[in-house]
Amino acid sequence: MSESSPPPGLEGSPPPGLDGSPPPGLEGSPPPGPESSPPPGLESGPRPGSETGARRGPERRRASAPRGRLIVISGPSGVGKDTVLKELFRLAPQLRYSVSYTTRAPRPGEVDGVDYSFVDDATFERMAQRDEFLEHARVHGQWKGTSAARVRASLERGEDIVLKIDVQGAAQLRPRVRDALFIFLLPPSLDELRRRLEDRATESGEGLELRWSNAQSELAEQDRYDFQVVNRDVHQAAREILGIIESRTAETEPETRRRGHGMEPETRAGA
Repeated sequence: MSESSPPPGLEGSPPPGLDGSPPPGLEGSPPPGPESSPPPGLESGPRPGSETGARRGPERRRASAPRGRLIVISGPSGVGKDTVLKELFRLAPQLRYSVSYTTRAPRPGEVDGVDYSFVDDATFERMAQRDEFLEHARVHGQWKGTSAARVRASLERGEDIVLKIDVQGAAQLRPRVRDALFIFLLPPSLDELRRRLEDRATESGEGLELRWSNAQSELAEQDRYDFQVVNRDVHQAAREILGIIESRTAETEPETRRRGHGMEPETRAGA
């Protein structure tokens, strides 16, 4: 999906062994297969106690602990997602960031396990075949995916977790995760977006044109999101996103968090 070459709205051709061939530059991959019973600890809502009421104390307190919320941030390449998110986490350090997997090479200054988990194509394909991704897609010629285990662990701890993913990944998540919050980050104008893409100088020639073409296609998906935020100023955009998160949390607590994170049951290959 969450800039990168892995689907945040303009990304897209499956690796060896994965079927499907969507339009050039916008290929994605289907979400994992059929549902199965959730593993212990991932059931929605509080865990029932024993009939006699003998189980009290710490176990009962854990069962009633609030669950976290999934916050999905998408936007075209060059819109400034990473910069806005850095400011958002400064304003709200209680938020957690989901580190995605990607097959692209690290950029200067990027740290493995912090910015992304960098893996090769063969490793990514094995993970996809084992249904280890909550969503995954090919973005700007490289694969990106969100670890289902990492997200579940954060939600179970009651943490609000932010995913920076493209529009393909967001489309995979919508039917799978109840009560997720979807926010689309917009540029002030197309001219400004083009300038930002050129100024950051991470791609040139063919790569730049691919991102520019994908960006325009991704912008067409903005109405599928719950909120749109224009990134005219990094600090203002981050404050607006935080305001949306706090407002939605106040509206839905405590009912939503008592129900649980709403992720569909975990699936395994061959289920």
